[in-house]
Amino acid sequence: MKAGDAPEPAGFGGPGGPDGASRGPAIRLTAEWVSRAMGGSVRPAGVDCEFSGVSIDTRTLAPGELFVAIRGDRFDGADFIDAALNAGAGGFVVERGRFRDSAGGPRQAGRSPVVIEVDDAIGALQALARSIRRESGTRVVAITGSAGKTTTKEVTAEFLASRYRVMRNRGNLNNHIGLPLSLIDLRWRPDVAVVELGMNHAGEISTLVHVAEPEVRVWTNVGEAHLGFFSSVEGIADAKAEIFEGANRSTVLVANADDDRIGRRIPRFAGRVVTFGITHDADVRATSLRGRGIDGSEAIVKTPRGSFELATPLIGHGNLANILAAAAVAIEFDVPLSAIAERAARLTPPAHRGEVLRLAEGVVVIDDSYNANPTATARALDVLADATTQSRRLAVLGEMLELGERSVGLHEDLGRTAAHLKLDCLVAIGGPSARAMSEAAAGAGMPRGSVSHFATSEEAADAVAGLVEPGDLVLVKGSRGIRTDRVVERLKAELG
Repeated sequence: MKAGDAPEPAGFGGPGGPDGASRGPAIRLTAEWVSRAMGGSVRPAGVDCEFSGVSIDTRTLAPGELFVAIRGDRFDGADFIDAALNAGAGGFVVERGRFRDSAGGPRQAGRSPVVIEVDDAIGALQALARSIRRESGTRVVAITGSAGKTTTKEVTAEFLASRYRVMRNRGNLNNHIGLPLSLIDLRWRPDVAVVELGMNHAGEISTLVHVAEPEVRVWTNVGEAHLGFFSSVEGIADAKAEIFEGANRSTVLVANADDDRIGRRIPRFAGRVVTFGITHDADVRATSLRGRGIDGSEAIVKTPRGSFELATPLIGHGNLANILAAAAVAIEFDVPLSAIAERAARLTPPAHRGEVLRLAEGVVVIDDSYNANPTATARALDVLADATTQSRRLAVLGEMLELGERSVGLHEDLGRTAAHLKLDCLVAIGGPSARAMSEAAAGAGMPRGSVSHFATSEEAADAVAGLVEPGDLVLVKGSRGIRTDRVVERLKAELG
């Protein structure tokens, strides 16, 4: 089966315009075209087979795909060439002089494997993605920020899918390797691609913008995420501002008007700016807010195209801001306000990102266990405190990682916040910073019998399962490395 004949991969949505048709034939991943895009050389010389896709992982590689042997800190793709041969790889991208074929793996019509030699495998993967992105004619929307990137990506794609064929990067494939792998799907020529750009060091957003070359850039906020890799939050803001790079007068920036750090950097942007916000004047602004607790929120949204009533099941002001950012993008793409309102009303959060789970005995769990930073956790605590309930409010908070020397102080701040919000119980999970959070909560007035600390989520899961009473509202949040999702799974097993 040729690449152009294959079914579309997951991640597409929407009708693709008036007739729902593709925008043109798929981009064929021939050895010659791929090699030229990568700046590599093909051997055997003259061969020009076609690859069905691109993979960097022999565990998921499908027969006929091109295996790119990238090198990381703890692995070398060249060590897996034999495994890729045996899996039926259609060809290989390997740094010059590093191809090793010792397994005697399968051959195509008795020929030697097709090898594209390059100077740098990761750079070659990025160059291929950029070439496909340019050839596709797809318009690209790129989203960055300290919190809410994935939700904003999903909501934006949902709004745009009412009118266009949309591709979005999958899961958290948002770094210097994951983003190129996602952009390779642009060979199917969707109308719009919505991608998120992740980072934890300066210079990383710059690399991703250089690969994606987005026409529309979205900056959601600036917070303390990854503060351990920066000297200050201002340093994080400067790193996020790399999303401005390569912009011209026709490039659009969708920016959070409520974030002063973003506002101070907007004058550097070369293109046109569209703002969204709640507390500050903005092009797309939510007014007349009516919180519905764990059932979501309502607002009147004012835009340059008019106003509309918004009702969404997504919880908290953070998610409302994410929806406003997505609405601002959709308006730029001429999506009707009525379509935005209709789709906003039936949104569901990505897994473990603010899911509301209604379990037995009236127990409700807010599963926000995918990740955490101080900004996002404070927002989640506000949602918990504002929810209407006759029963107890419990916060199960895992340690927030990558905060550097400020970790203990930031955790103490959250402990004091939990006490000031008069939550009924706090369970802290993790190392010394988590313990400091629990001690700060007790020091700020939360009864010591209502505060506990556990080193691991496994230990905490057992304790929380025994602690929860009928009707309780439980927030579970923490950095991925702490695995607070195990607390959620235990509660689902007990009360599902």
